Amino acid sequence: RQGKKNTGRNQVDTYYFDIEKCKRCPFREGCYKEGAKSKTYSVSLKSTEHSDQAEFQESEYFKEKSRERYKIEAKNSELKHRHGYDVATSSGLIGMELQGSMAIFTVNLKRILKLLG
Repeated sequence: RQGKKNTGRNQVDTYYFDIEKCKRCPFREGCYKEGAKSKTYSVSLKSTEHSDQAEFQESEYFKEKSRERYKIEAKNSELKHRHGYDVATSSGLIGMELQGSMAIFTVNLKRILKLLG
């Protein structure tokens, strides 16, 4: 087993095989390469964080929210690329807050005008 436990990274179990047995194995096609000096097979062991995340991604809540995600991303993209929300034009929190408010106000105003027309 390679890798440390509880580091947020996956550990790996590596299995080593006897090459002489591999040469005579009836299932060697696609597994054993002629002239190889060693044969190993590695299996990744999921850390608890990865296991928890995989379990969460199978939940109904995650699937429901991921179906709505594209709408949010489209709006964020519009704010960033068309209305200058990707780069701060002034320094300080007040300036950034004002820039964000103006960009969001502009996008909302455009949407209202589109719905009215």
